[in-house]
Amino acid sequence: MVEYIAVEDQSANSREEKPNNSLSLPARQALFLLAAAFCLSPWASPPIALALGMFLALTVENPFHQISKLAAKHLLQACVVLLGFGMNLAVVLQAGKSGMVFAAGSIAGTLTLGYLVGKWLKINRKTSALISAGTAICGGSAIAAVGSVIGAAEEEMTVAMGTVFLLNAVALYVFPILGYALGLSQTQFGTWCGVAIHDISSVVGAASRYGLPALQTAAAVKLSRALWIVPVAIAAALAFRRQNPETTPAPIGGLADTTVGFDPRQTPLKAQGKIQIPWFIGLFLLASVARSFVPGVASASPALSHLATTGLTLTLFLIGAGISQKTLKMVGWKPMAQGILLWLAVSAGSLLVILQVVR
Repeated sequence: MVEYIAVEDQSANSREEKPNNSLSLPARQALFLLAAAFCLSPWASPPIALALGMFLALTVENPFHQISKLAAKHLLQACVVLLGFGMNLAVVLQAGKSGMVFAAGSIAGTLTLGYLVGKWLKINRKTSALISAGTAICGGSAIAAVGSVIGAAEEEMTVAMGTVFLLNAVALYVFPILGYALGLSQTQFGTWCGVAIHDISSVVGAASRYGLPALQTAAAVKLSRALWIVPVAIAAALAFRRQNPETTPAPIGGLADTTVGFDPRQTPLKAQGKIQIPWFIGLFLLASVARSFVPGVASASPALSHLATTGLTLTLFLIGAGISQKTLKMVGWKPMAQGILLWLAVSAGSLLVILQVVR
């Protein structure tokens, strides 16, 4: 939820990015814009939007790669804030409290299990830490924050981001099916999504298919969980510094990025050197306060909520369009195995607890 500094070799990129198809650039641009417009229509849904974006990225390639990545980041943050205008503050606080109950234990358990699985599979230590942090907290946001303070290399970031991206895509389709099959209530499903799905984009996409109460609960739970980015990033910086005294913990600052895509052509995040904080969560809370106490805001909340869900559908299209064949090729079976094992452990463990304590 991260500003990236792009330093590219223009000649190398021109050869690497050349589309493997016969479509001209104007045709690819027109196709991309038509697909984006479709995602704003009533016929689109979060799963369809994500699949459409991935399909275009892997076939004709995204002609607006840098623009769409930046747009996805800011659009997602804006839509999350708009969701706050549709949520009563009491609901937000109650959902956040439920999420915090799971957070400390599940995050510590996931990071510990990730460390053990990484050692067992003999995965690069930094890559293992990034995948573990992404699973434990909030996907690409946590990966970006932890990566920025431990000096993660380009390839390590790409592998972790690619792993999380693929699992987020699966969750967007699978979780609603499982929720209906298990007969989960709106609150139970929303809490489960907020705990067990990595990125806020897929959390909202999956929960929105289940119902508005599930969406509101999921957003509050995931955003409360995202606050753990800062302490976990600081702990990671200290842990890696002990093994590498030359590593300097980064200062706190910056605006966190909620997108799950990652461009492997960009420089490592260590060049930025800051722990990324999701400041927009504060705006989400302020929007909820306005919804609860400012006259007239409540009457506009249905329209704002609809605008938010529509914008999130477009966001998922842009996120899907941010994947690349190079990223997919770089994700080997070991990092993917670690990601799957951690994700299954978090999903199953949190579901068992939720069924007992959430109604």
